[in-house]
Amino acid sequence: MAINYLAVFVAALSSFLLGAIWYGALGKVWLREIGKTGQDRGNELPTFAGFFVLALIAAFVFAMFLGPNPPLNTAVGTGVAIGAGLVTTSYGINYLFAQRSLLLFAIDGGYHTLQFTLMGLVLGLWHYNPF
Repeated sequence: MAINYLAVFVAALSSFLLGAIWYGALGKVWLREIGKTGQDRGNELPTFAGFFVLALIAAFVFAMFLGPNPPLNTAVGTGVAIGAGLVTTSYGINYLFAQRSLLLFAIDGGYHTLQFTLMGLVLGLWHYNPF
């Protein structure tokens, strides 16, 4: 199967940038919900490097799943379905047993729904030809 590695990289980068915006805006609430403060965080370079590697893997698998030249609406719709229907619900199961808050679930689930929607948009637009 032909994978466009540049499209995968850009999809992963979009996920990374979305995370910076999302958790930048909601970071104080998110930290409170996980029981930490900004001082607890330490050296974040390994965390961000790991984040990007995992985003690359997710974008690669998503691109494999979509196949070459997915229609834009299919790529975006599949991103919504994966983010909301698979990833967020899986988080929900874990959060129920861990007794995490509904607010934390909404923050993390919202990010992952948007993450896969955005990756679907990138992967779908990459080969988009309206004619």
